[in-house]
Amino acid sequence: MATKLKPVDIAIVGLGWAGGIVAKELASTGLKIVAFERGAPRATNPDFMAPQVHDELRYSRRHELIQNLRKETLTFRNDPSQRALPMRQLGSFLPGEGVGGAGTHWSGLHWRWTEWEHKMYSGTVAKYGKSIVPADMNLQDWPIDYHELEPYYDKFEKVCGTSGKAGNLQGKRIDGGNIFEAPRANEFPNPPLTQSHNMVLFEQAARNLGYHPFPVPASNASRPYVNPDGVALGQCHYCGFCTAYGCEANAKASPHFTVIPLAHKNPNFEARTNSYVMKVNLDSRRKRAVSVTYLDAGGREFEQPADLVILAAYVFGNVHLMLHSKIGKPFDFQRNSGVVGRSYAYQSMGGVAALFSKDTYFNPFMGSGALGTWIDDFNSDNPDFAKLGFIGGGGISSGSNSGAPIGRRPTPPGSPRWGKGWKKAVVETYHRMTAVGNQGSVMSYRQNYLDLDPTYTDSFGRPMLRLTFDWQENEFRQMEFARGICANIAKEMGAEQVLSRRDRGRYSIVPYQTTHNTGGTVFGDDPRTSALNKHLQSWDVSNVFVVGSSVFPQNAGRNPTGPIGALAYRLADTLKDRYLKRPERLVSA
Repeated sequence: MATKLKPVDIAIVGLGWAGGIVAKELASTGLKIVAFERGAPRATNPDFMAPQVHDELRYSRRHELIQNLRKETLTFRNDPSQRALPMRQLGSFLPGEGVGGAGTHWSGLHWRWTEWEHKMYSGTVAKYGKSIVPADMNLQDWPIDYHELEPYYDKFEKVCGTSGKAGNLQGKRIDGGNIFEAPRANEFPNPPLTQSHNMVLFEQAARNLGYHPFPVPASNASRPYVNPDGVALGQCHYCGFCTAYGCEANAKASPHFTVIPLAHKNPNFEARTNSYVMKVNLDSRRKRAVSVTYLDAGGREFEQPADLVILAAYVFGNVHLMLHSKIGKPFDFQRNSGVVGRSYAYQSMGGVAALFSKDTYFNPFMGSGALGTWIDDFNSDNPDFAKLGFIGGGGISSGSNSGAPIGRRPTPPGSPRWGKGWKKAVVETYHRMTAVGNQGSVMSYRQNYLDLDPTYTDSFGRPMLRLTFDWQENEFRQMEFARGICANIAKEMGAEQVLSRRDRGRYSIVPYQTTHNTGGTVFGDDPRTSALNKHLQSWDVSNVFVVGSSVFPQNAGRNPTGPIGALAYRLADTLKDRYLKRPERLVSA
């Protein structure tokens, strides 16, 4: 029997970037706010202090900052004809856990999405006609455009101290930045990070081939910086311990020190850590949320009444809570109807490895999470979809992230797989191998979705979330095209050997690929194809809002964190300026 607590005004589920931003922005209203985080509290000191934070085994291999699958996991299958099985070991993606969420262990790539990436359906149809869209592709627009979100993109970059170079400043194209980006009002807060050797080679090769290279926008500060909220960020050390790690210098922007402490300065804000939210409880008409049920660290069950519920968890957490709480109609694969669980997408990856002469030293142990040089010539809607036979694109890059010894053991083809010969090959190859990679978009399809598993339950007795996903022909074509571009750039860089694996195998949940999952609680203009309206408000339960990449209708060829933060700031303004003044449905269904 749950212990019922005193009511609060707002309950927020999840304290990563999305939840942290909303908490910080709403805390100034004076309303009583409780935020729930399933993991532990985190602070740079003592949690991320050197030298203990530079522990590859603890953080990169044993996943100190990642979701505990013994308590909560999902099941997976490639298509609806298969029986899904539980994911028992972390692999393809790494959802964060603890205060800061995935924002503590992210790499720091901080993108704005382009104008087309906010309007994929209408932009594609206007250019190529409806016939180019496959029948099983659930392609749809965002209900807001880039220009409406631009001020929030700008705000989030300034909070994070993002390092980069503008390529489209107020409509003026600038060489050295991304000339394909949408127009921005302001330059980046900080200049680009210092290039590594392979980035210099990549930039020159790309220019030789007629492309337009630019530094990856990175929320790894290139210099000491104080953001508009008065929070200080240190300068990046290029230590190589970034992705999967917290940052001891606070050089990598993270919600645990940028926004969440500012929420805590308000006595009306409370964070309850090690707390698993089980369900959002609705009234008898199922039109309004009345409370959330959660378990504390001791396993005790509580009911927290709240006037407003904001779901700001990772993709799978948001979708699981919506389905388990019966908020919105679940997606039905057979009928291609329903909205919750619809339009799950991932991100395609690939490229080539490049082996250089023995006198080449890339110093791969030095780097930061987002240190790279990139081209967008074949990303967004820049490729000719009709000519190439696919919708979408990918960014192509070379960077220096981490050369840590457990994870980086490069060997050329024909090397022994163990023993003295293998060790010799690793030593001889370590400094002279780099990569040219593709990070591609993934469209949403009828057959790729999330629902509740009919067989397996989690440790709390709830049906597990079930993921059904596989690569489709459109994405295979994009990856294969990009692989050829990557190989040409690697050759132009001077590689002695270009190593490429051609594989049209099924998607596997086992090896790590990327933590860029999207969809499942999509926002849109039509309640028949979206779970949320343009203000991120549930069509069915008007005092439930959802924020995070679960609202994206499909995935772009770039990281999702920039839009997540921008949408969180926009949601906070919507709540303060409209909803809290008059709590009602903001868009008519």
